[in-house]
Amino acid sequence: MNDSGRAQAFSDGVFAVAITLLILEIKVPLNAGDQLWQELGHQWPSYAAYVVTFLNIGIMWVNHHTVFAFVERVDRALLFLNLLLLMGVVALPWPAALVADYLTEGHEGGSVSAWTGSHAARITVAIYGGFMVYHGILFQTVWLHLTRTGNLFYPRVDVAAARATRWRFGLGIAIYPTTVGLAFLSAPLTLALHGVLAVYYALNQIPVPVIEDRA
Repeated sequence: MNDSGRAQAFSDGVFAVAITLLILEIKVPLNAGDQLWQELGHQWPSYAAYVVTFLNIGIMWVNHHTVFAFVERVDRALLFLNLLLLMGVVALPWPAALVADYLTEGHEGGSVSAWTGSHAARITVAIYGGFMVYHGILFQTVWLHLTRTGNLFYPRVDVAAARATRWRFGLGIAIYPTTVGLAFLSAPLTLALHGVLAVYYALNQIPVPVIEDRA
């Protein structure tokens, strides 16, 4: 296995750990008895945070796999950038747990709108958005590093065309900061927006251009 393959295998392991940790935040209701269905229903923020974060980690893994499939070798800078990216990935279960715990805080008293969420709920979703900003910056930085000279790619990669796709990888830097601000308007809707963005990135993929594609 070459150095690129080792980096990808290590990264796959980190993604697998992060995505597995998510389910541990969904707790089994204890001693619920006849109220089990009701107790399970009360945990809907945990289900929402799980699904949205699973989608986000999943599409990050797909993008990471797609990029590294065209990387023939790695340098020290790429390894450190990749580590910084993975540091954010493995931490995502934490903001997901925050959202699950605080998304519906205060609803029982009737003073908090279900559309906006409590102040604590808006803070947690803003923190979640901050993590997505971090990932957007790191993905863009990795892509900028790879396309700067192109010497880490396999020869079949069209480096000039790859540079032209930088806007696609940098799109998250423009979009995700807005979710931080929107979180203070509506925590539940902003969390849903994160899920929509993950689906968008899953369906709207720009492949790494290769020279054979021009034939």
